[in-house]
Amino acid sequence: MTGVAMTFNAVTLDADQQAALSALTALLDRHGRARRKQRGLYLHGRPGRGKTMVMDRFFADVRTAGKRRFHFHTFFAALHERTHATGSIETAVSELLGDTELVCFDEFHVNDIGDGMLIARMLDVLFARKIVLVVTSNQPPQGLLPNPLFHDRFVPTIERILSHVDVLSLDGPLDYRTIGTQRDSGFLAGHYLLDETARPGTLCVEIGNGRTVFATEATDDAVAFTFEQLCGTPTSAADYLRLTARFKRWTLRGVPLLRDVPLDHAMRLVNLIDVLYDADLPTTIAAAALPKELIADVHALPDLARTASRLGELKVGVSN
Repeated sequence: MTGVAMTFNAVTLDADQQAALSALTALLDRHGRARRKQRGLYLHGRPGRGKTMVMDRFFADVRTAGKRRFHFHTFFAALHERTHATGSIETAVSELLGDTELVCFDEFHVNDIGDGMLIARMLDVLFARKIVLVVTSNQPPQGLLPNPLFHDRFVPTIERILSHVDVLSLDGPLDYRTIGTQRDSGFLAGHYLLDETARPGTLCVEIGNGRTVFATEATDDAVAFTFEQLCGTPTSAADYLRLTARFKRWTLRGVPLLRDVPLDHAMRLVNLIDVLYDADLPTTIAAAALPKELIADVHALPDLARTASRLGELKVGVSN
């Protein structure tokens, strides 16, 4: 679908975005509150099509205190921590959501069977409490947990999702990140360098729970890692979230062509860029090739398209 459909709070929406906004608005009663017995909405499409923008605009206009919006990495890390601490996923959800009527998850995804089982239990709790669920994702529900070794085990959860939400594609022809205005702050204050050199360094950095990771450089507010140091070791999105609380400027060097590394290493890069992008921290990446070539021929990780889109927003520079 193409063409300009309407202007919403000074943002011109394309036809797919307008359809998504209309579907979101239908979740609310005339007072702007979520209808508790209303089906939720699952928005999916390629990166940069405006899913987050539309969801956030909707969320801002919902007139209730009983609403919560999370980047899914952040929520899931907190859920995992609280479930471990309390021994109960029901208690963990209650602590994180309270009396929420509406919850919005940005970048909902499932790539690991262990995470998938915890997510399944979480969704059961949300649906039992009749919380209205809105998610954005790069994959339709049927594309969650794409690993063919484990996908069948997640099919019952996919069917449960489909029984509680309507699914809508928001996948217009334009990646808006390719035409966005360049800023000099946050994530986009960083650079993308064509340099696969991994500079040496063995500084020990704590990542919580008595665990450490090596870095090449670290100051009070800045840190630099090699790809092998951070993505080639068993680290997680929760680790990256803890590190962003300490370090506000990031550099990752020596990123190779991802077809040449194990899939779990590539998945860690996806998680890392998601965390840094959502935290809006200045990030410099030194890699062997430009983003599209960096992810070429890696077909088992559809989330890599989102990573390439985000890295493509960085200013291309020359390594020192």
